[in-house]
Amino acid sequence: MGPKANEPLLQPTNARRVRPNMPHYGVNVEDPGSMLTWDWVECQMASARNYWLCSTCPDGKPHAAPVWGAWVEGQLFTATDRNSVKARNISQDSRVVVHLESGDETVIFEGALSDTVPCESLQARINQVYIDKYDLDPSLDEEDAVLYRLKPHKVMAWLERDFPLTATYWLFDD
Repeated sequence: MGPKANEPLLQPTNARRVRPNMPHYGVNVEDPGSMLTWDWVECQMASARNYWLCSTCPDGKPHAAPVWGAWVEGQLFTATDRNSVKARNISQDSRVVVHLESGDETVIFEGALSDTVPCESLQARINQVYIDKYDLDPSLDEEDAVLYRLKPHKVMAWLERDFPLTATYWLFDD
């Protein structure tokens, strides 16, 4: 059952919200404190212009790159050229970290990227986000582009000014 009207969404239906086990940073797992809501994460993801995508090269070296993306229906979609370093990395190991630029309003996703071909209505919504954010119509992209959907395993978020009270994790069902 979802939240009632005007009630914040604490967690998606396929995740549970928990306090991180970080006693050396002053986080008390027994005290829910001022944990953040999933609504707050969604607002940060939807309003972000850039997302940092961290993948692993086949030789084990880390690779980080800023990417554009669309937060639609509670999911991050991002596209790239199939021949890019990040796409080659993801084809070998889909596990990634995606985070926002701010360390003051921190959101970090650990999960996996997978190729996706959304239904027509979802693709139209993704395209509209790209047009609104970047003044770019992704339907004009090259044939060798790939669209990815991020499936989160864990999301970490906090406000630096209120750390450790706001330190919040969401653990997703696999």
